[in-house]
Amino acid sequence: MEFRRLGRSGLSVSEISYGNWITHGSQIEEQQAHSCVRAALDAGITTFDTADVYAGTRAEAVLGRALLGQRREGLEIFTKVFWPTGPGANDRGLGRKHIVESCHNSLRRLGIDYLDLYQAHRYDTGTPLEETMLAFADLVRAGKVLYIGVSEWNAEQITAAAELARELRVPLVSNQPQYSMLWRVIEDEVVPACERAGLSQIVWSPLAQGVLTGKYAPGQPAPQGSRATDPAGSDFISRWLRDDVLTAVARLKPIAADCGLSMAQLAIAWVLRNPNVASAIIGATRPEQVTGNVRAAGVKLDDSTLAAIDDALGGVTVRDPSLTG
Repeated sequence: MEFRRLGRSGLSVSEISYGNWITHGSQIEEQQAHSCVRAALDAGITTFDTADVYAGTRAEAVLGRALLGQRREGLEIFTKVFWPTGPGANDRGLGRKHIVESCHNSLRRLGIDYLDLYQAHRYDTGTPLEETMLAFADLVRAGKVLYIGVSEWNAEQITAAAELARELRVPLVSNQPQYSMLWRVIEDEVVPACERAGLSQIVWSPLAQGVLTGKYAPGQPAPQGSRATDPAGSDFISRWLRDDVLTAVARLKPIAADCGLSMAQLAIAWVLRNPNVASAIIGATRPEQVTGNVRAAGVKLDDSTLAAIDDALGGVTVRDPSLTG
């Protein structure tokens, strides 16, 4: 495993991190989740990402139990706040009440005393940004949170938050966007804004929901047991299950073979070739997926390989920020 600094901070993270969106508390049984976490630890992953909303708060609890007994100082544990976690009007968003209460609830479910990184899961248009940033700053000063980050914020929102973070003297260090060979939306505006503000990317879905593993073939039904056949994940993968996309992805197979990599390893290495990416989040339903994907750490793709990838994917990549939702 290799490590990268998060933004301009002193915090190092494993360049491949483990995330439990969709899987823990829903797609797989808890013992299987624990096996995947053990595989991540054995492979050198120290960075674990979750969110209060995953599996209706169950994912945080599963991760906490899976990490029980591990040396806390050797881990970086991240979670997020924004989406509804209860029926009340204040059980959502980035108002002060929800941020503070959600932080305490996340700590309880994870079984820890502080979060290494607390992330705003989306931008809240209904709450003044000043209120949001002050609530985060107070959690930092209370010792509940070490660093703060955002997820899926646009360049303008990130720039405004970074200005407030400097005024409040609070460490805003990261953005967590979707990013992959197929989904390149952040490259034109978000990455430059983050570079100027001193933030790194912690990217999710580097495998485009598994499409970049090559398991889905054009004109063929999705394999049983895959994310495309699971009710918990099928909505997110549907955009990629078009014959033109799958045909383009199939053209990556000889490129991966020439590099001595699996399709998944090639996709993760491609994401990590971006110097503004500190870590790529992988998920897993089986320990061997973790073991295989971690081998992308430290892989350097040369210019000819990168050009071949672009040629193979042709016009199926997405770059339009209006599609982020």
